[in-house]
Amino acid sequence: MSSPWDLVVVGSGPAGQKAAICAAKLKKRVAVVDRQDRIGGVSLHTGTIPSKTLREAVLYLSGFRQRAFYGRDYRLKENIAVADLQKRVRPVLQHEMEVVRAQLKRNGVETIDGSARFEDANTIVVDGKQKLVADRILVACGTRPAEHPTIPIDGKRVFNSDQLAHVEAIPKHLIIVGGGVIGLEYASMLTALGGEVTLIDARKRILDFVDEEIVDTLTYHMRKNGVTFRLGEKVASVKVDDKERVVAILESGKTVMADSLLYAVGRQANTDRLGVEAAGLAADPRGRLEVNSYFQTNVPHIYAAGDVIGFPSLASTSMEQGRVASLHMFGTPTTIRSNLLPYGIYTIPEISTIGKNEQELTEAKIPYEVGVARYDELAKAQMIGDQIGLLKILFDPTNLKLLGVHAIGENAAEIIHIGQAVLALDATIEYFRDAVFNYPTLAEAYKVAALDGLNKLAV
Repeated sequence: MSSPWDLVVVGSGPAGQKAAICAAKLKKRVAVVDRQDRIGGVSLHTGTIPSKTLREAVLYLSGFRQRAFYGRDYRLKENIAVADLQKRVRPVLQHEMEVVRAQLKRNGVETIDGSARFEDANTIVVDGKQKLVADRILVACGTRPAEHPTIPIDGKRVFNSDQLAHVEAIPKHLIIVGGGVIGLEYASMLTALGGEVTLIDARKRILDFVDEEIVDTLTYHMRKNGVTFRLGEKVASVKVDDKERVVAILESGKTVMADSLLYAVGRQANTDRLGVEAAGLAADPRGRLEVNSYFQTNVPHIYAAGDVIGFPSLASTSMEQGRVASLHMFGTPTTIRSNLLPYGIYTIPEISTIGKNEQELTEAKIPYEVGVARYDELAKAQMIGDQIGLLKILFDPTNLKLLGVHAIGENAAEIIHIGQAVLALDATIEYFRDAVFNYPTLAEAYKVAALDGLNKLAV
């Protein structure tokens, strides 16, 4: 048994990594526990990094971005195999893993290889052998794909998002159960490769936290690219028939057949593998832990951050959650302004949003005006072949203060940060009107949208 640590972090994903480094910079003695092959967490191995790298590989090899110039049949590579995609993904993962290791080492954080379990509220046992006694503990153990009793996942024909990277061949027709971020992103990728997707979700509206106009635009283009939406439908059972086809039978009586099925309904937190009950913690049925605004659990010296606490479950927000938790536990409290969190959804086309949307403002009875810039008005968009994107700004018609920004199209997740800065400064859309943006760029959409909105007030 070692002498007490100032902080032991369980999990080396975005939340755990940033919390550990923040504490180390405060001159604290910090250890991170994770398996050697999982350094970087879900984000690095099966989540954010591989899926977004895969998306870039798909867009490049399929020639999708160039079809506006060379026609819908244009492809950079005619027969794209799993190996072609993995060739792009593997080096990125290896590089990012080395970056995580180097950052932890450079900041004096000790990494301990193994699986952690609570012995009590101050003691973590690694692989049933090594005991770590800590003054403070951060639970950042991440999640795994949730399971369903009527969907027999075999990793071959029927698989979850963690197993997707190991499929033998790219399916021509895929059933996706789950219309969340993961399901939509993979549906977009497969159709960019020329496949067909039937997406099934029990909800009648997908992405209910995103502006309705943006979602409507996304679903229109996804349908155009080859996605069939079955919304308001539940899967009753799944089987593989004698012709090796996956058959999904819906509660409504419909039958859907395809080459493969991806089950992407929710995530299960890994707290059940930590024995959190021994520390006095109670997880919900999905394994998530409840925390306050400082990411402190009901046991004051134990914190939790990242996917283990639920929505929004983004790598970007997890990083900040870990940092804020670390600052609070060592006497430098700060909070996250929830209205300033950007969301990036890497569908095709890409979506990003920050601040309030039209539905939220309407429900709160807050007056607003809208300014819109469509990509077909922008020279840069014509150059890169994006004629479907748009940027929408929402603002107060009285004082002109910015209320929200919503974008769909190429580089949406990049240009959203301009709106983020203006929101953070509580500024008005006059900034967009008066600023000089590089030309030609997608960023100038802000000036176009601001002028559009101000013109409406002048009527």
